[in-house]
Amino acid sequence: MDRRKFIQNSAGVTASFFIAKDLFAVNKGPIYGHNNMKYTLDTKWGTLDSAKFPVNDCHEMVQDKKGRIILLTNETKNNILIYNKSGKLLDSWGHEFPGGHGLTLADENGTQFLYITDTAKHQVYKTTMDGKIVLTINVPMDAGIYKNEKEFVPTEVAVDSNGDFFIADGYGSQYILHYSNDGKLKGYFGGRGKGNENLDNAHGIVVDRRSGSPTLLVTDRTRNCFKRFSMDGKLIGTIELPGAFVCRPVIKNDHLYAAVFRSAKIDNVGSGFTIILDKDNKLVSNIGGSEPVYKDGKLQTLSQAEKIFVHPHDVCVDDDENLYVAQWASGKVYPYKFKRV
Repeated sequence: MDRRKFIQNSAGVTASFFIAKDLFAVNKGPIYGHNNMKYTLDTKWGTLDSAKFPVNDCHEMVQDKKGRIILLTNETKNNILIYNKSGKLLDSWGHEFPGGHGLTLADENGTQFLYITDTAKHQVYKTTMDGKIVLTINVPMDAGIYKNEKEFVPTEVAVDSNGDFFIADGYGSQYILHYSNDGKLKGYFGGRGKGNENLDNAHGIVVDRRSGSPTLLVTDRTRNCFKRFSMDGKLIGTIELPGAFVCRPVIKNDHLYAAVFRSAKIDNVGSGFTIILDKDNKLVSNIGGSEPVYKDGKLQTLSQAEKIFVHPHDVCVDDDENLYVAQWASGKVYPYKFKRV
């Protein structure tokens, strides 16, 4: 049983324990966040020798079943950097993804794979955990919705339990493309437009099973929201996040996490933070952002409150509920770690 589960399940914990825990957290530095989702910051966690293991944009991160933290960068000297939870480099690979952007972990009968989107090559790749490409998805010209490969700029993949996967064409034509596990196109929805069912910067996507029945949460970044669709592409509802230009949704247990690339206005450079929503999709904590405030049930406009980040691009949540945040166009910084307190 890990530390957090022990605390949650133990009724006999003494008050002195809580006092000692709080003092210990304070000694580690400032505490960021709100309500019961608070963290201390380690900006040096993933720092490496940039001459040997450089990064450009640190785009996305996942944790595999071995507990390793895997980072995707669009630096072709080492597209993938693999850390342990203490920030020690364990492995690196990848030289063929100049536009490495989306990183998704999939489990097939106990074997894990990675899905990588490349915005420069206009392709999506399924790879083994050591980098062997086993499937490549090109622009689906047969669908009749693309004129050329340049219109297909995939940013993210979500994988269903049956192996079907959904590609978000977030920098391209804004479609969500549904594929079978062997790479055959089954359908699509969304697309650019002004309707509620349309999308504008469909940057991220995830299968959400928190309510029991699976749905798709899709980023609509320029409209400051996530949109919920049925698995066959019917719009169900919207999670409004006013002022927050969000990246991909990340689900861990009952919570929804996301990096906010910029806030207030899309051209507001260096104004990012991260957000955490509860199982009811109510915003409960912002790291580096303004305190969540609801009036008459409506979330008030969000903004950066502390200069922790420049442009956060993704949040990875480990098995101890610590966070790792990767950043885009932020001086080639390595990921930051936030330890749950």
